[in-house]
Amino acid sequence: MEHTYAVIMAGGGGTRLWPISRKERPKQLLPLLGQETLFQSTVTRLKNMFPYERILVVTVEEQAREMRLQAPEIPEENYIIEPAPRGTASVVGLAAAVLHKRDPEARMAILPSDHFIRNRDLFHYLLNAAFDVAENGYLVTLGITPTQPSTAYGYIQQGEPLNGEYKYPAYNVKRFVEKPDELTAQKLLHTGDHSWNSGMFIWRADTILGEIDKQMSELSAVLQKIAAAWDTDQQNMILDENWHTLKTETVDYGIMEHAERVAVLPAGGLGWSDVGMWSSLFEVLLPDMNGNISTNSSLHLAHETYNTLVYGGNGDRLIVTIGVENMVIVDGGDVVMICKTDHAQKVKDVVGHLKKHNQEKYL
Repeated sequence: MEHTYAVIMAGGGGTRLWPISRKERPKQLLPLLGQETLFQSTVTRLKNMFPYERILVVTVEEQAREMRLQAPEIPEENYIIEPAPRGTASVVGLAAAVLHKRDPEARMAILPSDHFIRNRDLFHYLLNAAFDVAENGYLVTLGITPTQPSTAYGYIQQGEPLNGEYKYPAYNVKRFVEKPDELTAQKLLHTGDHSWNSGMFIWRADTILGEIDKQMSELSAVLQKIAAAWDTDQQNMILDENWHTLKTETVDYGIMEHAERVAVLPAGGLGWSDVGMWSSLFEVLLPDMNGNISTNSSLHLAHETYNTLVYGGNGDRLIVTIGVENMVIVDGGDVVMICKTDHAQKVKDVVGHLKKHNQEKYL
């Protein structure tokens, strides 16, 4: 495991968890599920597998300062700062270019900063198995075994098993599917050969750089310039000059969907959630006997209330619900949001409305 590294992608905004997740403190910097923030939980999850000097964080400057305070064990030089958001393809490429310069044999796990994983031992086992597959030149992804016909995730269709002997079942990827509508999601679930796209990837640094060169030549040219200047006094200047010329693109669309050697490890039993919206807290927090969840210091008096989430509020504010069912109630101090649980995805529409109407103070 000498040449293995974890790269935490930590620059996102988490708009579907508004009004708690804001520009200045997006969801990964918040203690949504307990005492630790989601970012701290991600770092904790990697302990005993990666020493801190082999954990890297890619983020934006506005978030980096808080992350350094939350995880001071990670060396300063392992915080890689994007000058501006340019999508996950650029994040992956930058991390791979930096790592490959430091260690030409580097193998890397790309991990979002804001996911929840209950079964840490299985997670470590899966990463070890994925590194073995990646050593044979595959781009590897972890596919979450679906529990429902969700329209919130992309899907991965598995093909034939990989040739060779591996410690965990691994399959060729047949295709990637964009986030489907309800009917399509039901069909995908019933086929039995589709996984949710977890956004977690494992590969050799030189393998992904070669794939970027093949499919995204402009990004590859920029990465080569940046890598040549990295750890020199020209580093920041070259990074700033070239980064802003890049087009915004995701690693899924820009690289994975068209790559030839892509493998998936179906990851059932992880206890995984991307904590993508308020309704996802029902998956990871323990409800009371009526299915209600009250968290983050809320004083909640529930009368004839069922399957309802109440989040936030200061320690002295009492929130009372009467005859309420299947609701999400979030007290963000200057904003109170109430919605039906099955409308939680539409929070991003509200954020878009506030942007459009220049109500930035609420963002």
